[in-house]
Amino acid sequence: MYDTSEFRKGLYIQMDGVPYQIVEFQHVKPGKGNAFVRTRVRNLLNGNVIERTLKSGEKVDEPALEHKRMQYLYKDSAGYQFMDLDSYEQTVLEEEAVTEKKFYLIENLEIEVLYFQGRPIDVDIPNFIEVRVKETEPGIKGDTASGGGKPAKMTTGLVVQVPFHIKENDLLKIDTRSGEYVEKLKG
Repeated sequence: MYDTSEFRKGLYIQMDGVPYQIVEFQHVKPGKGNAFVRTRVRNLLNGNVIERTLKSGEKVDEPALEHKRMQYLYKDSAGYQFMDLDSYEQTVLEEEAVTEKKFYLIENLEIEVLYFQGRPIDVDIPNFIEVRVKETEPGIKGDTASGGGKPAKMTTGLVVQVPFHIKENDLLKIDTRSGEYVEKLKG
């Protein structure tokens, strides 16, 4: 069980038999009345984000989640194909379970898949990935003073703002938490 004082972004909790992940939380101590915690949580079964207000000190359950190390293989008409690195069993995840993280899935990427009651419900990807630029506008010579950037589409379908010197086929490091360009890599 978790106490509301233990809440942090990304924590998995269970309320009313449903697993949630904390998206945001705020401890509120009004001038009158008791303190409470305003929380935004994402339902791990259907992806909906809801707001819940809990009394300060209230306890919530810890969900019985199973974490499995898997490798992303490919996407086909059935969904996203993953291989369990221990048993070499293949698992298919639907787009609802993968959500916006699909833009960070690169073939052979090792990730963690969360299971709830034997069903895969979420993927936990690394904080940074290395991905190639599929298409971007050519940089305009001398246009570095503005400090701006240009959009670049990655091989995964993700669109990122990048500096003007980035060209097609460049290898970039992308922060998966914010979806932002970090640096250009050699290779």
